[in-house]
Amino acid sequence: MVTHKKQEGKNCIYYCTFTCLDWLHLFEITDFYENILDWFRLLVKQNCKITAFVAIPNHLHFMIYVPDTAKDINTLVANGKRFMAYKIVKKLKKYKQNELLEKLSDKLHQNEINSGKLHKVFKASFDCKLCETENFIKQKLDYMHNNPVGGKWNLAEDSLKYRYSSARFYENDDNEFYFLTHYEDVF
Repeated sequence: MVTHKKQEGKNCIYYCTFTCLDWLHLFEITDFYENILDWFRLLVKQNCKITAFVAIPNHLHFMIYVPDTAKDINTLVANGKRFMAYKIVKKLKKYKQNELLEKLSDKLHQNEINSGKLHKVFKASFDCKLCETENFIKQKLDYMHNNPVGGKWNLAEDSLKYRYSSARFYENDDNEFYFLTHYEDVF
């Protein structure tokens, strides 16, 4: 369920998802996965903890621990989406994806145009759920880690072989990204 509600909690874990506009495969088209990892590293510098993630061609799932010293989750995600949108548009221009850029411009509402926005890259809202039980966390971990190999995606034959996921961290204690924190360490 998409939320427009401001999440106030601190010192807790959230499960979040946000999606590219119209389910466009913008992460894949712009080879944006490393930029997502950079955003996670930036969040860690702000004392947040990334406890899990999976980046799919058109959406991102992640779990994040938000300490009391950090901004609220709504601000963190809004800033992240803005940071990513600028970089995605820059890459689309570099790759001369003019039709796609035009489509992203055509999706703007008048109030967005009036505020100087040139492109709409992501759906306006995002899904955010407080992780109140370990069972919920484990359910979301399983969902995230199986997302690239199941259903329509088939991005890898095995969840451990999909690079842009925390599956190997939880299965093999492989922290190749150097920013992951096990949920048990902050839950």
